Amino acid sequence: MIDLTPLDPSLLSASAQRALGPGAGRLMAAKGMLPLAPNDLVAVLYQLSLDNDQAIAQSARGTASGLPENLLVGTLGGGALDPRILHFFGTTCADTPAVFDAIVLNPAVADATLAVLAARGDSRGVDQIAQNEQRLLAHPEIIAAMYMNRRARMSTIDRVVELAVRNHVRVPGLACWDEVARALAGGHATTATDDALFSHATAVLADDDSHLTTGDAETAHEEKEEIVVKREAQIKEKSEMARIMEMSVPAKIRLATVGNGFARSILIRDPLKMVAQAAIKSPGVTDIEAARYASNQALPEEVIRYISTKREWTKMYGVKVALCKNPKTPVAEASKLLTFLREKDLNNVAKSKGVSSALVAQAKKIMAQRKGGTAK
Repeated sequence: MIDLTPLDPSLLSASAQRALGPGAGRLMAAKGMLPLAPNDLVAVLYQLSLDNDQAIAQSARGTASGLPENLLVGTLGGGALDPRILHFFGTTCADTPAVFDAIVLNPAVADATLAVLAARGDSRGVDQIAQNEQRLLAHPEIIAAMYMNRRARMSTIDRVVELAVRNHVRVPGLACWDEVARALAGGHATTATDDALFSHATAVLADDDSHLTTGDAETAHEEKEEIVVKREAQIKEKSEMARIMEMSVPAKIRLATVGNGFARSILIRDPLKMVAQAAIKSPGVTDIEAARYASNQALPEEVIRYISTKREWTKMYGVKVALCKNPKTPVAEASKLLTFLREKDLNNVAKSKGVSSALVAQAKKIMAQRKGGTAK
């Protein structure tokens, strides 16, 4: 992230320095009431937006966001502007395509600014940023921002991901990067219809998914099976499931990463393991989702293993119980969690015929130790 620090006044023009001098002129400058050249105006407004006087700072920000488009395009599109100024206006008033492009195409724009705009821009804006391949390779965080932007076209994302993979550049900030790169390396190309399918899915699957993503994670493992089945049936009844299954593997992985709880609940069951892995790695996965997935024996072993290694999830008692009862949990990980189980749940594991004999023996040993006896 670019550090928005004050400019060195000595490097500004005499007119700008006067506008920033002490007195009532500062507030007039913040309101855009002083005659200043465009380059001086944007510099002064940026400087005053950082002023300790909040009235002046707010006025400067308000004036900046209300400047005429033609003035912004002509000024921000030229050279010799400090990158901090471009970042300020990029995050303040780059809502119109012309201003957006002026900032993006300015050679002085900082990589961090492009990353912010890549995350906020519409599909056209992201396409504009994607043209600067040298910038993308030098600062792959821009690619990560584009990837997480739901409005970015799938075809554009596929192209920039291929660029990174081809140049052996690992994109940071994407937990699913290994799956993304593997899908591309495996010849799973984006189809001609993926742009429309992905756009439609992210729009339609934006409804309320709270019954899938919220609740009590501590007792999720105790939910009645019929409730879980009913929830899954509701998901499968959605016509969107058929559309999702039509997507290419790269599009499924991206939807699993940026989609909502409905999308994740579908894609975590995808026959292709890399899609399911991308779903569990999504930053949107909630505690309650993790607890429910941990108890699902139908999910790939890789998904259960991933859950068992996430400290923020395994610290929850419900997840501990679910993992200990799930035969797909690695024995080494389940054994570590056994010691935290209450007597009732530990006894259930000790009597279970679904988990490994080694885990059953370990559960019996712990029970015996707690009672001061010897395991049988």
